[in-house]
Amino acid sequence: MIALANQKGGVGKTTTAVNLATALASERRVLLIDLDPQGNASTGLGVQRLDRSVGSYAMLIDGAPLDYVAQETRVPNLSLIPADPDLAGAEVELVGRPNRERSLRDCLTSAEDALRGYDYIFLDCPPSLGLLTVNALVAAGSVLVPLQCEFYALEGVSQIVQTIERVRHALNPSLAMEGIVLTMFDRRNNLSEAVAADVRGYFGDKVFETVIPRNIRVSEAPSHGLPVTLYDFRSPGAQAYVKLAVELLRRERSKRAAAVRSPAA
Repeated sequence: MIALANQKGGVGKTTTAVNLATALASERRVLLIDLDPQGNASTGLGVQRLDRSVGSYAMLIDGAPLDYVAQETRVPNLSLIPADPDLAGAEVELVGRPNRERSLRDCLTSAEDALRGYDYIFLDCPPSLGLLTVNALVAAGSVLVPLQCEFYALEGVSQIVQTIERVRHALNPSLAMEGIVLTMFDRRNNLSEAVAADVRGYFGDKVFETVIPRNIRVSEAPSHGLPVTLYDFRSPGAQAYVKLAVELLRRERSKRAAAVRSPAA
């Protein structure tokens, strides 16, 4: 279960959630949970607002069963729990609840049988460090941080890293950093190269080798309700997300192999 989180908006977080989930669905069974009240992940997978009567709010606040709120998408092997219209009020409603930071984890724990059918579960967080994001971090096994290759995004990455550390120490000791994905990379721009070098210098192999380029097809695809891999598979953006999925699978295999070699770890 991987949360995609970054408190800064416009860094390609939802775009990465939709397209990475789609690319993985070619080989795995994937569930994407839209926890962003803006509902962009739902839009990007072609689910119209009128078709979001029940979704993540109904599951999180009303206790609706996961298999009731999950929808099949036009992408084979990819299911979606959309952001229903009331999700914008979830932050306020969670404040007064006991164990409010664990509400999502409790929902997903109770849906353990339904979740066994999925190989990957992605949690698309809002662009903030509020209760919805904290709930996702408490529920997740790891965090994937999309990072736009520009100065302000680099400046803000320390905030999400600090939040991950706080959640790990206080609420979810098993939370790991899945990695950082560099997005909107423009090779014509010296700043992109400089930001990428700085991030790799600080975070090392936590930064994925695959870089997502700035590509007009990636921007156009959501307006058609399609992931870019279905909108224009041959585009550089689509190919980058396919490579990212392959790299993620390769990293997971390496982790499992390392765990087998070192059971105590």
